[in-house]
Amino acid sequence: MKFSRFFMLIAILVFVASCGSKKKAVSAKTEREQAGSEVSVGERKELPQKRYADVVEEYISEFSVIAQEEMRLYKIPASITLAQGILESGAGRGELTRRANNHFGIKCHNWNGDKVYHDDDLSQECFRKYNDPKFSYRDHSLFLSERLRYAKLFELDQDDYEGWAKGLRAAGYATDRLYPTKLISLIERYELYNYDAEVLGKKTRRTSVAEKGGSTHYVRKGDTLYSIAKRYNTTVETLQKNNNLRGTEISIGQELTVESN
Repeated sequence: MKFSRFFMLIAILVFVASCGSKKKAVSAKTEREQAGSEVSVGERKELPQKRYADVVEEYISEFSVIAQEEMRLYKIPASITLAQGILESGAGRGELTRRANNHFGIKCHNWNGDKVYHDDDLSQECFRKYNDPKFSYRDHSLFLSERLRYAKLFELDQDDYEGWAKGLRAAGYATDRLYPTKLISLIERYELYNYDAEVLGKKTRRTSVAEKGGSTHYVRKGDTLYSIAKRYNTTVETLQKNNNLRGTEISIGQELTVESN
């Protein structure tokens, strides 16, 4: 009987000790998890993610500094470089851009670097591949500055984005007849000309201002004759008269002559 009581006492002591150690282990684990959670939350608070209205604004925020640096070195308007990058890369979301960091659709002509194959005008054409998007921007600058057919563009004012947009197509950069309109529309919608002004250290100027005191407006999504007239402090009737419009229908990319009153 004494031995039975003795063993029973031993069993109770072992059980109590075991429970105590488990509680401590669970408690310590819970404290570590809570501490880890607090650190994780703290880290997220220290690195807030900026939200953008659309992917184009995000693209501009990411690559505007690079475009401005290229402008300083190669005299190509940052506004043009950014607009081309947005258009050619689908604001960085295009398949070729994601696979090859190629933001300007530059093909493999005279290229000894890495390559990828992508369907374009023809099936599985060869395109240049870059380790970093900044090298794509540099190659774009070299592509334009080293080819004779683009030489006349460098005689334009560095903030003449309209002249550059039209000159690129005239020199054969793109076959799309609306290519200049698309570039100009992007530049004006997102005010990319401000990046040119910053590099040149001058106030923003609109190169679309005509000698007669009017200006050119390229119709964007959501525009109406009324909203355009209000923007330029003119009337719908004046817009119709200056542009030989019989009605109020306009289309995206359409060029309108406007006169401020």
